[in-house]
Parts: sequence; structure tokens; C-alpha cells
Amino acid sequence: MSQKGKSAHEVFDVACPDCGAILKIDAATRAVISHTPAPRKRTFEDFDQATRALREAEERKESLFRQSLEAQKNQEDVFNKRFAEALKKAKETPDTGKPLREFDLD
Repeated sequence: MSQKGKSAHEVFDVACPDCGAILKIDAATRAVISHTPAPRKRTFEDFDQATRALREAEERKESLFRQSLEAQKNQEDVFNKRFAEALKKAKETPDTGKPLREFDLD
């Protein structure tokens, strides 16, 4: 068998530089024959760390919910104050009569 025939059926491994997976590639067809995913990294070393992280996440969610609830309670007062300020400003500003149109400015 010639050297060319041997390399045509050669299968080689390539490591993905991004994720670390291993790809088996057939040289003749230039197709991926198999894929071995990269080993997953452990997020937490033990259960104590995982439970602490979950508790902290729950506390953050609860805090954000309370802040959102308080903002909703005060939202009506804020809108009323803004409306009163806008109404006051509108009464203080003199009415110029007829509104200006864009083509009147030319």
C-alpha cells in the first residue's frame, strides 16, 4: 500500500481551543467522526459551599423583591407629586395663544 493510501484513511484527534473537547477527524473525508466533550468543572467543592451560595442567592432575591415592593408602594405618591409639579408649571407659564407649527418658523 502506498503512503498516500495510508494517510487517506488516517483518523486524528484535535482538541478544541475554546471548550477543550476532543474531536476525531477522518483525514480522507475531512469529517468529524466522534466528539468527546470536555470534562465539566465542579462549581462547588462541597455541599456546605453550595448551600451557602443558595442561601445567599435567596437572600439577594428576597431583598430585591422587598425593594421592588417598596418602590411600587411609593410609585403613586411620586406620580401624584410629578403631576402636581407639571400642573403648577403649566399654570405659571403664560399661554401664547395659537401653537406654533413647524412651517410657521420658516
